Amino acid sequence: MTAPSSVGLSSEARNLHWLLSNLVEEVPGILSVAVVSSDGLLLLSSDDSRNDEARVAGTGTGTGTGKRTGPRGSAADLATVVSGIGSLTVGASKLMDYGPVKHTMVAMDEGSLFVMSVSDGSLLGVHGSADCDMSVIAYHMALFVGRAGHVLTPELRSELRQSLENESTGSPR
Repeated sequence: MTAPSSVGLSSEARNLHWLLSNLVEEVPGILSVAVVSSDGLLLLSSDDSRNDEARVAGTGTGTGTGKRTGPRGSAADLATVVSGIGSLTVGASKLMDYGPVKHTMVAMDEGSLFVMSVSDGSLLGVHGSADCDMSVIAYHMALFVGRAGHVLTPELRSELRQSLENESTGSPR
């Protein structure tokens, strides 16, 4: 898995792409990663080969191998799930008056989902394999958030979103 091309992006955006690629390549058990804005839009994904498919159809038809490697096989589907879980847990936190949500982990028979707050409502979502070490993934997600949270400004989020839109239309950056 690799992050989308970072040619033509600011140094902050390139660094964020590098951090995401490093997270996926270095941590065993991570299948896919998505960074989602507070309004639920995909900003950055670990799997650029499926980003176009997700943008065009929104259906996430998978990789064609018959093996699922993420939520229905697309970055947009992971972003949707991450955004929904983030919204649900924020609502629960407000209802219970327990303060802001730091992270959420969902363990399933065939995989795991991790959602962690990055900054200003942005979220980091990770889809992990069934045999992943949840504590290792959570630790590396916290490192990513610590390194990326302060640079994920409104300007950078806008640049990342525009980059994804340009990739889908084939426009120059």
